[in-house]
Amino acid sequence: MGHCYRMLGSVAEADDAVQETMIRAWKALDRFEERSSLRTWLYRIASRVCLDALADRARRMRPMEAGPVGTVDDQLTEFPASHWVEPVPDLQALPSDADPSEMALLRESVRLAFVAALQHLPPKGRVVLLLVEVLGWSAAEVAASLDMSVAAVNSALQRARATLASRGQSLPLAPLAREDAALVDRYVEAFERYDVAALTELLHQDATLSMPPYALWLRGPQAIASWLLGRGCGCRGSRLIRTQACGSPAYGQYRPGAPGEPHQPWSLTVLETEDGRVTGINAFLDTAHLFPRFGLPAHL
Repeated sequence: MGHCYRMLGSVAEADDAVQETMIRAWKALDRFEERSSLRTWLYRIASRVCLDALADRARRMRPMEAGPVGTVDDQLTEFPASHWVEPVPDLQALPSDADPSEMALLRESVRLAFVAALQHLPPKGRVVLLLVEVLGWSAAEVAASLDMSVAAVNSALQRARATLASRGQSLPLAPLAREDAALVDRYVEAFERYDVAALTELLHQDATLSMPPYALWLRGPQAIASWLLGRGCGCRGSRLIRTQACGSPAYGQYRPGAPGEPHQPWSLTVLETEDGRVTGINAFLDTAHLFPRFGLPAHL
């Protein structure tokens, strides 16, 4: 699942790709000659499935790439789910049997910013980079799997690394520090109290707020505070359930219902942090599809 998610930027499409991989593997099982491990063979099939899926598909993105920074008074323009990079549950994207160093790399490789940057690579460059940088394959192994020459693999890898670097991304990334884990605790507590002053004190000066499927995004503590106290004031009194998404802290947000009714699902929010500050608040509003996938209850 993790490999397909990195390639496609969509957890739903990654699910479909995994299913197609299993179907193709079953049909070709009699041709598996055990020259490589079963795991390597399945990754080879999954890579080809994803390349086929990307053949005629536009890249997914984040709201911050879709247009200039907005204001709290801007109109909300909605795009279909296929327009955006989606969050993935850590439990689905990260293997439970990885050793600590491998797990750290895999967690970094599903971060929202990294997955969004991957979407700027051509499909074959994307899979080359992931097979080498994330899965640790040699250029010769990649070449044999994708019917490329070793020289072509190395060239694609060099271009892919340069593209990611131009977008401020590379592997390995900085892992979530202990102080950032404590920061998330303080953020969640402040949000549930709806203490906007305390909450904005935890934000980086360039922190962003985005709300897919809407294209609007905001930057900076003042703009975010104005949203929370204005058009977003319906979030006051929300309850949060912690989870993990895209290798990052996340929570399911439930806004108050009508008097006498339970709290209702509102967003699956992924937090990005760096150097003791929250740098990104990514509130995905497609709760009908996301909450069941994350095992979150229908209401509180």
